[in-house]
Amino acid sequence: MTNALFWLVPISSVLALLFAWYFYKQLMKTDEGTPQMKKIALYVRRGAMSYLRQQYKVVGLVFLVLVILFSIMAFGFGVQNKWVPVAFLTGGFFSGLSGYLGMKTATYASARTANAARTSLNSGLRIAFRSGAVMGLVVVGLGLLDISFWYLLLNAVIPAEAMNPAHKLCVITTTMLTFGMGASTQALFARVGGGIYTKAADVGADLVGKVEAGIPEDDPRNPATIADNVGDNVGDVAGMGADLYESYCGSILATSALGAAAFMGAGETDMQMKAVIAPMLIAAVGILLSIIGIFSVRTREDAKMKDLLRSLSFGTNLSSVLIVFATFGILWALQLENWAFIGGSVIVGLLVGIVIGRSTEYYTSQSYRPTQRLSESGKTGPATVIISGIGLGMISTAVPVIAVVAGIILSYLFASGFDLSNVTLGLYGIGIAAVGMLSTLGITLATDAYGPIADNAGGNAEMSGLGEEVRKRTDALDSLGNTTAATGKGFAIGSAALTGLALLASYMEEIRIGLTRIGETVLEFADGTSVLISEATFTDFMRYYDITLMNPKVLSGMFIGSMMAFLFCGLTMNAVGRAAAHMVEEGRRQFREIKGILTGESEPDYERCVAISTQGAQREMVFPSLLAIIAPIATGLIFGVSGVVGLLIGGLSAGFVLAIFMANAGGAWDNAKKYVEEGNFGGKHSEVHKATVVGDTVGDPFKDTSGPSINILIKLMTVVSTVFAAIFTANGLF
Repeated sequence: MTNALFWLVPISSVLALLFAWYFYKQLMKTDEGTPQMKKIALYVRRGAMSYLRQQYKVVGLVFLVLVILFSIMAFGFGVQNKWVPVAFLTGGFFSGLSGYLGMKTATYASARTANAARTSLNSGLRIAFRSGAVMGLVVVGLGLLDISFWYLLLNAVIPAEAMNPAHKLCVITTTMLTFGMGASTQALFARVGGGIYTKAADVGADLVGKVEAGIPEDDPRNPATIADNVGDNVGDVAGMGADLYESYCGSILATSALGAAAFMGAGETDMQMKAVIAPMLIAAVGILLSIIGIFSVRTREDAKMKDLLRSLSFGTNLSSVLIVFATFGILWALQLENWAFIGGSVIVGLLVGIVIGRSTEYYTSQSYRPTQRLSESGKTGPATVIISGIGLGMISTAVPVIAVVAGIILSYLFASGFDLSNVTLGLYGIGIAAVGMLSTLGITLATDAYGPIADNAGGNAEMSGLGEEVRKRTDALDSLGNTTAATGKGFAIGSAALTGLALLASYMEEIRIGLTRIGETVLEFADGTSVLISEATFTDFMRYYDITLMNPKVLSGMFIGSMMAFLFCGLTMNAVGRAAAHMVEEGRRQFREIKGILTGESEPDYERCVAISTQGAQREMVFPSLLAIIAPIATGLIFGVSGVVGLLIGGLSAGFVLAIFMANAGGAWDNAKKYVEEGNFGGKHSEVHKATVVGDTVGDPFKDTSGPSINILIKLMTVVSTVFAAIFTANGLF
């Protein structure tokens, strides 16, 4: 029965890819619009593809170095599974592929969305959303396909006779975590590089075009406007796709590893197998229900912002309600131990995701008072807009943090049968809560990828001169996109907290395998007692390595982990600042030297601006990304296992709160500007508008570069620690 149910996983993944292909083909059948619209779309498409090619060259070199390192560890020193280098490569490849396919679709969809908006609001929404669905379905389809492939392969090539049968599944699941490192590494480069690119262009376009020249957003006279539109695709589509790909895979892989560990001691190989494939099955059914939700999204022509939000929410909520019933059915069919309460953990994960999404919507949408008050603060100038936005972002962290804390406690209690001493099953519950949160990622990511498509559609409409009515419709779609993007970022960050905790627990399991590889068989404690490593519990390892707050190694690691979150943000913020400065200088130069730009007699040099953003992003993304890999390795070599645990705890706790703050503050600043542009507080070109534009400029790297990159930082540091666990099994230099 269990083996038969497993085949639902690859079948669902193939079905997701087929529907993604169907939506893409439907998109390509629609009209791209006027010759001018096609020309603008071509500029954006060429710029996006050019950037991605450059990025993949840089990332390829990093991957080559890491593969050589893994190969030495596996074949030279024997401290790593020999499948690790290949698994790492496939994770990175599929992460990059999902971002590429999603971005390619988005660059074809923007002009078509603008053209559809000439007919009706609903037509524009339908094309933009279903184009976003291509990204959502590609991510979940490729993710589950890779997971099922590696599970089948490793299950076939690792002989059970060579080890304890229960130990075999632990080796399989921890080896599979390595492909999660490949996905995380690719995602971080995509997020950081894409974020630097898009915000350098956006800041340059806003400061030179809107503030200094006084021309509308996306005006074809603005030299940086094409680069800005390219950035929406490379940052918010390709970057977000790679980001959520690794979150999705990481949550499933970590939970499977915890499931293998939870039943290893008891020697219940059948129950162990059920615990391993349960998160895969939940994700598989989530794909099917996401497809149903995607087909349910539509709206009226006279829809307001709340109506548009309700349309998208209906599809997401429908999928979430259905997954609750499906989850209990799956767990019952598997007859997993304590299946009813474990199902409760999945519900907890879904509820946490909904709470974080609604909280983000409340604090960032111009339909609610916090953002409206932020707009009003512009009456007294840019300084008060910035102060109010920072305050709003800080306050907005309370609800997501409380939601995640409640989610951790409740999912732990449910899965453990309300037995706090049952640590392994409790941690399994936290992992499966993360799977529950991401189970409907197919439609959740569709609502997120919809945002940059709608934004680009508005830009195309403005540059093509489609008229006030069309621009009004694309503005409505764009404003909705800002909120869905902020909600998507909050969702990604929230899932990172639960996934990061599950990965932390998996790290301890990898320590067991690392000790076994170097020939250790027994844990000997200071009081003279001992326990076989094959039978040791999670608590035994915590005791053996003295992982307590009184251990200075743990405390040191916690401080380093907390620092990493702020250091990483600082590096990426400064990177945006430097790249944006070059863009501002170029914009001013073109206005000064190319006569007739403002009168429309001459066309700006768009390609030069695209090149500046590309070069800036490629140059600036390498060091912060490599730092995320180097930090856990250095900490492990110096402070050993206990120091790494401290690092991961500090990075997770500080990084989660900081990411929520930055994403929400940035989203609120953006929509505060949009609220003024709708005609409030003097409308466009007023002093309040200029103040909110400055706030939006400050918020750009907050919400699109530093904030969303932190959740990848959290998980990448954990996965790197897991992959290199074998060399940390000693106590380090201190």
